[in-house]
Amino acid sequence: MSQQTARRGGTVWALVITSVAGFMAALDNLVVTTALPSIRKDLGGALGDLEWTVSAYTLTFAVLLMFGAALGDRFGRRRLFLAGLTVFTGASAAAAMATGIDSLIAARAVQGVGAAVMMPLTLTLLTAAVPAAKRGMAYGIWGAVNGLAVASGPLIGGSLTEHVSWHWIFWLNVPLGLALLPLARLRLAESHGTGAPLDVPGTLLASGGLFGIVYGLVRGPADGWTATLVLTGLFAGTALLTAFVGYSLRAKNPMLPMRLFRSRAFSGINAASLLMFLGMFGSIFLLSQFMQGVLGYSPTEAGLRMLPWTGMPMLAAPIAGILSDRIGGRPVVATGLFLQAVGLGWMASVVAPGVSYTAQLPALIISGIGMGLYFAPAANLVMSSVRAKEQGIASGANNALREVGGALGIAIMSSIFSAQGGYESAQTFVDGLQPALVTGSVVVALAGVAALMIPRRRATEATTPTPTDEPTPTLEPVAG
Repeated sequence: MSQQTARRGGTVWALVITSVAGFMAALDNLVVTTALPSIRKDLGGALGDLEWTVSAYTLTFAVLLMFGAALGDRFGRRRLFLAGLTVFTGASAAAAMATGIDSLIAARAVQGVGAAVMMPLTLTLLTAAVPAAKRGMAYGIWGAVNGLAVASGPLIGGSLTEHVSWHWIFWLNVPLGLALLPLARLRLAESHGTGAPLDVPGTLLASGGLFGIVYGLVRGPADGWTATLVLTGLFAGTALLTAFVGYSLRAKNPMLPMRLFRSRAFSGINAASLLMFLGMFGSIFLLSQFMQGVLGYSPTEAGLRMLPWTGMPMLAAPIAGILSDRIGGRPVVATGLFLQAVGLGWMASVVAPGVSYTAQLPALIISGIGMGLYFAPAANLVMSSVRAKEQGIASGANNALREVGGALGIAIMSSIFSAQGGYESAQTFVDGLQPALVTGSVVVALAGVAALMIPRRRATEATTPTPTDEPTPTLEPVAG
């Protein structure tokens, strides 16, 4: 076997392993939402308990993403990926076998820990296995699979609950995890980050700050924004993150070097990612309820009708990845975000208690194309904006900001929905949904503006491998 064939085989295996692992972690963000009534029927529990089956995963996942990436950089990315995958798979089995609501919530929290270690390392391991000139296409496939997981969570959860059992939402992860473990051990190459010692103070500050903010965001809509614990979480989290920034500016080997944000490419794509997930998560959260509660579709029927949006990334993202290899990620990402903003705005203009599916279809298609154009080039922009040895923490930071954006989106859009409408009737639901979707559209458009802040790259720069021991060259705007 030639060296080129061996490398190609390694690239394919890395793409399969990291894409499936990323799918599992991303899917579990929203997969439980449509199964909550069935879980309550079997396990009991109040509404607040049920919400914690979603929130427990979101909390541990978002809070520990940067820590997981830092552990991988320090002790070996493949080694920590395997550890995270093992924890995630075992916790999935525990969730499937849960006999009470408390044990389910605990299993979901442990699932989030495993996902937080596993998820950022998927992108780092994929980057190490793929030649620089082909990364756009690889990121396209990885991004398509991850985007499909995020968007189709309610469909998969609803279909399994409706036709089999809610337990299979979690059993689904077990054979996938067991199959990936030996493949990852044999087919992925080990790699490390800078080799700097673990930044314990920075880790504690960042994790504590993220915990406070994400806790406040996920509990705010349910407990009330003036609840003591919600306000404490938001204020304490903000204070800790502020302290984290100040500490990182002075530390010798910080977990997240603040100098990375001096790069317009790194700052722009992270701002765009946070805003995009804010608008997308909040919209999917409300639209899936609209299709079921107002239009009367079953979970499976609602998921199928959202496929032009949720399934489109499978077609658009690989094309977007190829385009980003040729013309750079900036124009592709910006175009995708503006298209998604148009799609959400269109949807806001047509939603009504008796709206036909054909009236919704153009908005769903436009949003789907936009989502597909975003995912692959965004991953490429994140990884190419930093040194190779800092790609792990860059991936962790970007994933953490996306998760915070998703939690923020559900919180903000749920609050707008509650202030303007409610669940009393089809019309009151629409009254709350429309301004929420308009907000989502505006936020995603702002993400597009943030993407335009990223410097354009010359074609030769886009295909030049980044040295492993030197900083990525500063990207200068191209005249004209």
